[in-house]
Amino acid sequence: MLPSKINRYFLLLALAGFSVHSYTQEITGPPAVIKVELSKEKGNMTPIWAWFGHDEPNYTYMRDGKKLLSEIAAASPAPVYIRTHNLLCSGDGIPALKWGSTNVYTENEQGEPVYSWRIIDSIFDTYIQRGMKPLAQIGFMPEALSTAPKPYQHNWKPGEPYSKIITGWAYPPKDYHKWRELVYQWVKHAVERYGKKEVESWYWEVWNEPNGYWKGTQEEFFKLYDYAADGLKQALPTARIGGLDIAGTSSAGAIKFMHAFIRHCLYETNFATGKTGSPLEALLFHAKGSPSIKNGVVWMNMAPQLRDINTGMNIAAAYPETKNLPLIVGESDPEGCAACGMATNPSNGYRNGTMYSSYTAAVFARKYELAEQNRANLIGAVSWSFEFEQQPWFYGFRDLATNGVDKPVLNVFRMFGMMTGKKIEIQSNRMYPLQTVMDSSIRGLTDIGALASKDKTGAAIMVWNYHDEDRQAIAETIEIDISDLPGKTVQLTEYRIDTEHSNSYTLWKKMGSPQDPTAAQVTELEKAGHLQTVGTVEKLKPREGRTVVHITLPRQGVSLLKLEWK
Repeated sequence: MLPSKINRYFLLLALAGFSVHSYTQEITGPPAVIKVELSKEKGNMTPIWAWFGHDEPNYTYMRDGKKLLSEIAAASPAPVYIRTHNLLCSGDGIPALKWGSTNVYTENEQGEPVYSWRIIDSIFDTYIQRGMKPLAQIGFMPEALSTAPKPYQHNWKPGEPYSKIITGWAYPPKDYHKWRELVYQWVKHAVERYGKKEVESWYWEVWNEPNGYWKGTQEEFFKLYDYAADGLKQALPTARIGGLDIAGTSSAGAIKFMHAFIRHCLYETNFATGKTGSPLEALLFHAKGSPSIKNGVVWMNMAPQLRDINTGMNIAAAYPETKNLPLIVGESDPEGCAACGMATNPSNGYRNGTMYSSYTAAVFARKYELAEQNRANLIGAVSWSFEFEQQPWFYGFRDLATNGVDKPVLNVFRMFGMMTGKKIEIQSNRMYPLQTVMDSSIRGLTDIGALASKDKTGAAIMVWNYHDEDRQAIAETIEIDISDLPGKTVQLTEYRIDTEHSNSYTLWKKMGSPQDPTAAQVTELEKAGHLQTVGTVEKLKPREGRTVVHITLPRQGVSLLKLEWK
């Protein structure tokens, strides 16, 4: 942060916790100034954003699922990891909300295992064909293995109690040896189909949220993990496995569970082998924000999400054996239910427009800050957002696209994809300090911040103008002071997400919000959903390696300044 009187004034206002209506409309904030010194590198620009997940694995190989996966893969310079639930569930492969099935495991009349890889191959083939990697979730329990199989497939709908989804798939296996053998056969098949080198590049995990999605005891979960890990390692000793994707990471119960899991993996007797310890090559946990409605307006809150991440990092750092492990935020989102729309959850009204995209930019910057502050090996933060087939247009699900049309939030990930090489230090007099955001989110003046990277041929500076309150406001002029530029001539392109750029939702509303748009309208919407530039490409002439750029950015807008030189 800039050590200026302006910045101190801003911090006093922010820390005082004034609401937007108390002063934002009456008091003009200090002019936003961002300084980017390209010589000050802060480590690698790790693509922690290139991780996505969803409940419904059967959407993967459907029309819009394939289209979206292709777009996600094209946006990233590094392989994208995909995590899905329900990969081992029994059923006919027909998707439903918060459900999926592959029918990999059944038993014949003699109780002997019968394996079928057809559906799960369709899922993983779709990834591999696009250069993507599975974060392969070993779960949930096949019906023939469950200790309480009936009822099995749920019929949950938005607005119904969330507990309704917990059915026969959530129970321990009736035979842990058969459970281990199922994992062994699956991994063995994957190696035969995709090759040892490819499968070695994946990550594997056991289950999801064992403090909610598991109907056994904590000890039974550790046993489940041990037997699954043993089957995995028998098939491929070099495979990488981790856990435990706990929910509500900063809650007292989750902290206790996570510590117990780590201690079990490090020091306790393995249920499957009788030896000490269980394989643990990655540590996974969840992080969620908490939006609310105030006077009919959505207010976001990223503080709980960041506190969850900070807690997970601190737990990992508490053990010498885990402090340098790869950390993956297995679900990292503004709130908890992707399949809950706006009709049943009005606080989800942020999802279609620029609130979601600006939130994403601002919160990922803080994830990088947390990793630096905690010296954590954060390699991924899974955005639990994909797409929902055959659903109403812009229904309000937490997704990246609707009916094959990209939402504004997907364009933030396209921007991230242009940020490669080294992360660069920035200073901004209007960017909230990390601790303030962790304490109370963004409740005073808008957060005008930046994230910057540099490689051999150029640099990229992402700038946002974010506030927790979901409303538009007058655009602000932002000064970006860039120093240590290596070239005599620099080409500047500005990409933009706001109400008029890279925004299919605004166009759809202008069309009258059609639920049956014409082919011509769909073409227009698809074009509007892609990342767009604003203004013209400029040729800059830095003086002594320095240039100053001014942009005007609306509230909830995000810009990416792409600088290129030779």
